[in-house]
Amino acid sequence: MNFDAIKSAAKGYEADMTKFLRDLIAIPSESCEEEGVIRRIAAEMEKVGFDKVEIDGEGNVLGWMGHGEKIYAYDAHIDTVGIGNRENWQFDPYEGYENDTEIGGRGGSDQEGGIVSSVYGAKIMKDQGLIPDDVTILVTGTVQEEDCDGLCWQYIHNEDKITPEFVISTEPTDGGIYRGHRGRMEIRVDVHGVSCHGSAPERGDNAIFKMADILQDVRALNENGDGDSYEVKGLVKMLNPAFNPEHYEDAQFLGRGTVTVSQIFYTSPSRCAVADSCAVSLDRRMTAGETWDSCIKEIENLPSVKKYAKDVKVSMYMYDRPAWTGLKYETECYFPTWINKETAPHVQALADAHKAMFGEQRIGTEKAMALRNRPLIDKWTFSTNGVSIQGRYGIPCVGFGPGAESQAHAPNEITWKQDLVTCAAVYAAVPSLYKGKGSEDVCEYRGGKTNNVIK
Repeated sequence: MNFDAIKSAAKGYEADMTKFLRDLIAIPSESCEEEGVIRRIAAEMEKVGFDKVEIDGEGNVLGWMGHGEKIYAYDAHIDTVGIGNRENWQFDPYEGYENDTEIGGRGGSDQEGGIVSSVYGAKIMKDQGLIPDDVTILVTGTVQEEDCDGLCWQYIHNEDKITPEFVISTEPTDGGIYRGHRGRMEIRVDVHGVSCHGSAPERGDNAIFKMADILQDVRALNENGDGDSYEVKGLVKMLNPAFNPEHYEDAQFLGRGTVTVSQIFYTSPSRCAVADSCAVSLDRRMTAGETWDSCIKEIENLPSVKKYAKDVKVSMYMYDRPAWTGLKYETECYFPTWINKETAPHVQALADAHKAMFGEQRIGTEKAMALRNRPLIDKWTFSTNGVSIQGRYGIPCVGFGPGAESQAHAPNEITWKQDLVTCAAVYAAVPSLYKGKGSEDVCEYRGGKTNNVIK
């Protein structure tokens, strides 16, 4: 394989990739409103010579190259979050900008740059004969990830009946190769009370006061240590072999779990009445060894929740928002933790490609390198479609993508042209370097598929 030719081709497409990304940024594409971006991606895939391009029932765009039985896939979610407070932006988030090294705009890092690099990586593969005869390359532009990570791959796996041999997630990795991340779930706590006139609050039962007690315990769960002096032992306990004997080493790699309050709701007859209900949403990040059941029970066992037990309900959210196609594909808001072994063939194929062309250290522009002095092979802080690809279904997944995690969901979001080029080159080299899955389970840890009956 001629690595110099691959690098030269990728660099030669820098202008095309820049234009493509700027076109995508210019089309607002929040979750469930991605049609314009999907159709623009489909047009680019057809332009560069994909053998087949299709849009499935959920609205994901699937681009195919090659005709072999094995499928090697590259995934990029192409929906974005909103822009937030416009006053926090120093430039128009959709018009964006570019200079010699950067591209600005909503979605640049998270994560429309990933589809740009993977489309052109596939073009390089085809042009240079790098697709093995027994392989088909699949590039997916997937929807609804910001709303419900992994839902798109539940649809691709269960409804499109596609099971790749491995998947490269093109989420931003700050120049690194990422072999896993924490999982998450969305928990709701409902507290009931009894309303009365605010002039005599003792006649009622204030749900907000009860929730205030519960929130102090939730805060303690996140912030406390795990010593005997704590009534509520903190989530840091999962890094301790005494509390997590089977998976503490994996938890130490991923980092501790966290819990925070993300939303609060109430009902009250008026501003001069006692509140008769209060509810909160909890964002729960799960490390290795934590399960759906353990996270629910953890909240149910908080002292204040037990104190008000008859008036408290702890549950998990369900997701049922329609896709841009109108499809409603319901699922639990549970997103399993996963880690690959560093020796896994698909992880090593990425590492070998990077080392052959760019060395054993992360690379990037001077500005990007501020966050890149870390091991080449590492993990994400946030969550990705890997929660379904590998977390639910055990399909080997690994991450390498343009941009930075720190730019995700932030105002003045940017990415780097050099990253687009680097990723396209590495993607193009992977199929020829991949040595096959063998018989070994590549999972270091996997939260597992859910067994919930959706009602």
